[in-house]
Amino acid sequence: MNRSKLIACPDCADETPDLDRRGFLKSVAVAATAVASGGATLFAAPTPKSAAETTVKALYETLTDKQKKEVCFEWDYKDPKRGLLRTHVSNNWHITKPSIDSDFYTKDQKALVLDIYKGIFNPDWHERLMKQLKDDTDGKAWGADQNIAIFGTPGDKDKFEFVMTGRHLTCRADGHSTSHVALGGPIFHGHAASGFNEKVHHPGNVFWHQAQLANKVYEILDGKQQKVALVPKRPAEASVGFRDKDAKFPGLSISDMTGDQKDAVKKVLTSLIEPYRKEDQEEVMECLKKQGGLDKCTLTFYEDGDI
Repeated sequence: MNRSKLIACPDCADETPDLDRRGFLKSVAVAATAVASGGATLFAAPTPKSAAETTVKALYETLTDKQKKEVCFEWDYKDPKRGLLRTHVSNNWHITKPSIDSDFYTKDQKALVLDIYKGIFNPDWHERLMKQLKDDTDGKAWGADQNIAIFGTPGDKDKFEFVMTGRHLTCRADGHSTSHVALGGPIFHGHAASGFNEKVHHPGNVFWHQAQLANKVYEILDGKQQKVALVPKRPAEASVGFRDKDAKFPGLSISDMTGDQKDAVKKVLTSLIEPYRKEDQEEVMECLKKQGGLDKCTLTFYEDGDI
């Protein structure tokens, strides 16, 4: 079940296998499916006092008025082209103009941004995610081709959100400012480890194992299930958006799958949220649980993106 809005980008739009091999986390709802039926004994969403969020506050307080004019916005700021800017997502975009590693930021501010970035993710993934960013920016240093924005006023009471963007990157930290949304909102990850058109088996792609797990799910479906799950043509990324609870999705209802098949799906989707900090993973669990869990989701494989 896909609920995010994804906008195609010029450097990715013609890559036929992209939706299958990137390994990106396409939406809060998709990622949430990972742990639906398992549930969580404790629910600990990020708060304004979480590590990444306290660092966002520290960064905000160091910004000059000139800097704030460039990278800070009101909570509900609407961009003329992108709409509500803090909820936009794309596979290659820059939410503001100044790059993190530019002279726009001081050395201390750059260090704070790096701490925020690391605070959003599982420490076990830091090295892999750094590799992805370097590979996807032609070997540039971290921050050279990424940008940030802050919405609202970071603190204990006011709503706020930090957004970082770049090629194959959109990640967020919001301290649970929007309680009905996990991960701060729509997110995006990808990796072109061996260039625009990746080699067979995608060597070095940090997300490739996720696609391999997905293939294993298809392999354990019976013939009838495979026919239902396999859809001829993928939708354009720009047309994949949020839908209400009564929306109909193509593919195989997970409620029609056997226990071992559901377990295989959970492994795929658990791998999708694994890069994130534990607090975000638990918030994902809770969001999906409130929507009815794994059995309310649909699994679809697209034939034109066969890997």
